[in-house]
Amino acid sequence: MPLERTPAQFKDHVVDAAIWTLTDGNAGNVRQADALAAALGGPTRGFTLAARAPWRVAAPRMLPRARGAFGDAWAEALAQPPRLAIGCGRQGALATRLAGRAGARTVQILDPRIDPCHWDLVIAPDHDGLRGDNVLTVTGSLHPVDDAWLDAARVAHPALGALPGPRTALLLGGPSRHVGFDVAAFERLAAMLLPRIAAEGGSLLATVSRRTPADVVSALRARVADLPGVCWTGPGDGANPYAGLLAWADRIVSSADSVNMLSEASATRVPVFVAEPDGVRGRPRQFIDALLSRGRVRALDAALAPFDAVPLRETARIAALVRARLGLRN
Repeated sequence: MPLERTPAQFKDHVVDAAIWTLTDGNAGNVRQADALAAALGGPTRGFTLAARAPWRVAAPRMLPRARGAFGDAWAEALAQPPRLAIGCGRQGALATRLAGRAGARTVQILDPRIDPCHWDLVIAPDHDGLRGDNVLTVTGSLHPVDDAWLDAARVAHPALGALPGPRTALLLGGPSRHVGFDVAAFERLAAMLLPRIAAEGGSLLATVSRRTPADVVSALRARVADLPGVCWTGPGDGANPYAGLLAWADRIVSSADSVNMLSEASATRVPVFVAEPDGVRGRPRQFIDALLSRGRVRALDAALAPFDAVPLRETARIAALVRARLGLRN
């Protein structure tokens, strides 16, 4: 059965929501769908969906009786479809197709791996190579990071602003099929970054992801113990101060594995340095090359020389295109 999400921006449940966001609950998918919904504005209702067999494997392809793929409550909700359904991920893509059949306009985020004609609009990363009359391409991923978001994060995390500058945010991900990230890679990163921070008398604002290997987390804790700042390595350290790290950073250093992480870092107004970008393979490498070519990021080196940073913010641009293409009012 579908589980309704109630993140902070949707905590006041709205039964007749104009927009539904439909995802499998994966944090990256939720973040993209919610960011687009927020940029479009209006009452929103979020669903976390888990398809039953055999639809789980087939999604987003239709099978007979697909209306019941997500349970009875979902089928009943479709009796009063929203004006707009936004899906992200394969499960969300099937749900948006069903919402479209019920009368909603539909937007699918990420390449659905089938013909885009099944949705009103498909929003796909430029590096995925998907093209079509109803396809909008985005550099990186959608997210909520803009000046208002950063201002709110500074207010929510005032203690970070009192740390000595320059403040360096360190964002660590983990290995993927496109790039490796292990203790050796972390130690190479640390050898360039940490002596510079110590010499400047600045502070380090570090955070890891769910994919960061345990031995990398241990190495991080050991290497930064004597530096001023914060080091978030999991729920045991309290709430993740990630938003505050981006907001208060004077520069950002990131591992190269996450399109979402680099997209959000690049939406700030500070220099972004990527560790070992040449080690990335496949389509994500095209994304990093695009950031390098436009001068938004640089490869990490020991100098960490400052440079002018123009924020990359695709969510507002894409939201404007969605409004125009679907005839939605602001």
